[in-house]
Amino acid sequence: MQPVQTSPGRRGFLKAGAAFAAGITGIGFLPSAAFSSPLPPLPLAGDNDMNIIGPKEGYSPQIGTLVSMMNWMRIVMLSAVKGMSREELDFLIDDKANTIGAMLYHLAATDTFYHLHTFQGVKWGAWDDSYKKKWDVAMELGEPARKSIKGNDLSFYTGLLQESREKTLAEFKKRDDKWLLTVDKDWPWGPTNNYCKWFHVCEHESNHNGQMKFLKSRLPGAKAGKE
Repeated sequence: MQPVQTSPGRRGFLKAGAAFAAGITGIGFLPSAAFSSPLPPLPLAGDNDMNIIGPKEGYSPQIGTLVSMMNWMRIVMLSAVKGMSREELDFLIDDKANTIGAMLYHLAATDTFYHLHTFQGVKWGAWDDSYKKKWDVAMELGEPARKSIKGNDLSFYTGLLQESREKTLAEFKKRDDKWLLTVDKDWPWGPTNNYCKWFHVCEHESNHNGQMKFLKSRLPGAKAGKE
């Protein structure tokens, strides 16, 4: 199993996304309706500063900035699936697609494996069998996930997301900016620091957020939307 890699076609998106992220500080540009109801519990420092991208109390400056981006993306992603039923989470648009439920599980798996790799120093793919049993199918997606990841309520997936993210944030609090900028010269993409690895986790969530919104718009009986 190889780490999820950003394709060449998405590298331009990353550059544009960095400029976009730099411009959202302090701007409440998200539709207020998206946050009109309580979201599933999240390990956040406080929702009132979610639009402030930058250092956060309890973290070193650059780690805090990364955490603020990860928190922002998590709230946006969860707002898109809020209130979805088991049937909606299991909706399969065709035999090559993934369900929304499977992608939520996949995001928790991604967080978990990057946690093991960057915090515990486990070589990518050399996970303990207990982790493989719980997370491998969700990480790989595809046909095995289509067959086995279904029948779960939204709370099952948000529980996995919260559990994995809480562990990640706790470890971030133990690290400093020197650790964040440490370069792994043997990473499959080429020299890559911990900052890039975890920014990729955030960007990866953004990618699946778009896929989930598309699937939601194609649910039976879904009304035409603006997205």
